[in-house]
Amino acid sequence: MAADVLRGIVLIGMPGAGKSTIGIGLAQRHGLPLVDTDRLIEREEGQSLQAILDQRGYLALRSIEERVLLANNFTGKVVATGGSAVYSTAAMAHLKCFGPCVFLDIPLAEITARVQNLESRGIAGPPGLSLADVYAERLPLYRQYADIVVAGGGLDEQGLLLALEVALGLECKDPSD
Repeated sequence: MAADVLRGIVLIGMPGAGKSTIGIGLAQRHGLPLVDTDRLIEREEGQSLQAILDQRGYLALRSIEERVLLANNFTGKVVATGGSAVYSTAAMAHLKCFGPCVFLDIPLAEITARVQNLESRGIAGPPGLSLADVYAERLPLYRQYADIVVAGGGLDEQGLLLALEVALGLECKDPSD
């Protein structure tokens, strides 16, 4: 698996799962660049995810996300995807070309505790869906696309990062390095 990582690593999971935070740590500890696809979308569109949702709707955001993902080369990068990337079969097939797809599997109770800004976070789903509804809808998709599942329930940031490195077969680096 470690040889695959040289191609890149794709992180998928719910909003609040830690994809961006863990992605930063993984990228820093292994000398790889990080791409946060939510920030990439915001840069390319010139507005926040929430503004896109408010002005154009969730289906437009998903379409933009697919277009942006398909237009980019993620070779040799840690990719922290938006939670809705899994709605696009084409985008997920494209992402899998760049390395293993790792699902950061965090229980709903922990996601709920972490995500306090549901109304302003830019979550691409129909209005009125609860976080539990989004979780139930996406969980089968995360499992479908995952090459590796990292069970992160009860783990702090360093514990999740270590579990991810172990799952990827990477040499675990001391966080103080």
